[in-house]
Amino acid sequence: MAQRSATRSMRAGMYTALALLIVTAVAGAAAPSEAQTVPIPKPAPKGRDVQLSASEPRAPMTTGATQAVPNPVIPDPRRNVPANIFATFDANQKAQAAKVSSYLSSLQTLVGNFVQVGPDGTKIKGDFYIQKPGKVRFEYEPPSPIAIIADGSSLAVRDSKLATQDIYPLSQTPLRFLLSDRIDLLKDTNVVSVTADDLFISVTIEEKQALIGTSRLMLMVGAKDGQLKQWTVTDPQGYDTTVAVYNVDSSRKLDPGLFKIDFTNYTTPPG
Repeated sequence: MAQRSATRSMRAGMYTALALLIVTAVAGAAAPSEAQTVPIPKPAPKGRDVQLSASEPRAPMTTGATQAVPNPVIPDPRRNVPANIFATFDANQKAQAAKVSSYLSSLQTLVGNFVQVGPDGTKIKGDFYIQKPGKVRFEYEPPSPIAIIADGSSLAVRDSKLATQDIYPLSQTPLRFLLSDRIDLLKDTNVVSVTADDLFISVTIEEKQALIGTSRLMLMVGAKDGQLKQWTVTDPQGYDTTVAVYNVDSSRKLDPGLFKIDFTNYTTPPG
């Protein structure tokens, strides 16, 4: 019972960060509190043009050379972000936000790897699959038993070790922003900050929920290539979780079975 409770607590923490946008938190299995060295991933499979199947290995395929695991840019925890819902932006900031909006709206599918850095510095890797509108799958590498699946209307946080899963309405999570067909960040979200430098365009979105508190999501895309590089979720307690993506591929066709929530073999544990 104690083990089940502890695992559920870790899963809940993971969902809080992830649902604030994609993947996130200290993934399920017991992980050391100190930062780990992340090995270079194995090259992606070659010469396969078939669709990715739910029964196939999860290593995402890429169109180019396999990239090294990126070193996520960890934001300064002492940073101050404006919290004014009436924040105004100059023409350059609006153009940068529009660039990010256009990129997100152009995506239909996206496959890749991620490396996550938790609030305590712990690193863990995994794979992700996105098919718009509304479908996503995140899987952490073993020994974590956790997978997150959205089927277009619901989001499930699955624990394969305990054969349980928690179900949430997708519409009540910030994942809806990433998974919508089209999005205008300045109109559809509460953007509180837009910054740009030689490396990144960063857009920070704030969400306020009466029972949970205020959380923030900082999206970062490459200043030169306009591609998604990483995001940082700040939970209501002020803790940051950063996720960097790599080996991304927006041309793959995905098997719909990847996004099927299994309500038969997995139970919903009591609250």
